[in-house]
Amino acid sequence: MGRIIAIANQKGGVGKTTTAINLAACLAKKGKKVLAIDMDPQGNMTSGLGVDKNSLEYSVYDMLNGDCNLGECMLIDVYPDIKGLNLLPASRELAGAEVEFVTVEDPQYILKNHIKNVRRKFDYIIIDCPPALGMLTVNALTAANTVLVPIQCEFFALDGLSQLIYTVNLIRKQLNRLLTIEGIVFTMYDSRTNLSMQVVDNVKQNLNQHIYNTIIPRNVRLAESPSYGMPIIAYDPRSAGAEHYMMLADEVIANDYYK
Repeated sequence: MGRIIAIANQKGGVGKTTTAINLAACLAKKGKKVLAIDMDPQGNMTSGLGVDKNSLEYSVYDMLNGDCNLGECMLIDVYPDIKGLNLLPASRELAGAEVEFVTVEDPQYILKNHIKNVRRKFDYIIIDCPPALGMLTVNALTAANTVLVPIQCEFFALDGLSQLIYTVNLIRKQLNRLLTIEGIVFTMYDSRTNLSMQVVDNVKQNLNQHIYNTIIPRNVRLAESPSYGMPIIAYDPRSAGAEHYMMLADEVIANDYYK
């Protein structure tokens, strides 16, 4: 049965979408069948995989709104050089879904109900969440088995993390009792600065959560790749960014308690 991982952090600018794109791509590169779901109205996961979000026939918004089914929304083998990477894309209309959910019965379960019948067809379902606690994020966390949390190596890292842990606990109590934190992954690590090292040490000392050994470095090629609509493994497979996201994919597979 497919493992559903929500990539989430209520703090923006932490490498959340970069991690969602590249983890999904690297898992597919390793032979896994992956469904990437873009639940962020900004649609950066969609454009980061080379899809024009302004020319979609159907998007996640249409699926959630009942205007199409998951199969009609899904883009199969979305990136030509990475077989097995499929996408439910987002468009700017998704921003309006928060308001429209108000009139729907049990709106927290809409995404879960759509993917529950197809999860057996995938090894991994990777959900990119918005950087805020709204109904879109609640839907993602209600549908997920685990939450993977990217943390930028900067001073306020623990503040955003504590907010997310509080949210996960609320979701677990009220909507999804099996939800757990998959693990923490450090991003934008700069080995030249003491701050990055201090943040890593501080989180490890103060947080009782699984922390992935892989640390994603600051990398120019990694920062460039979304503007070309390419995951880093396709844009520059020899870069440090590609190497480390492949390492993270290996760790996620090894940590698979839903085998």
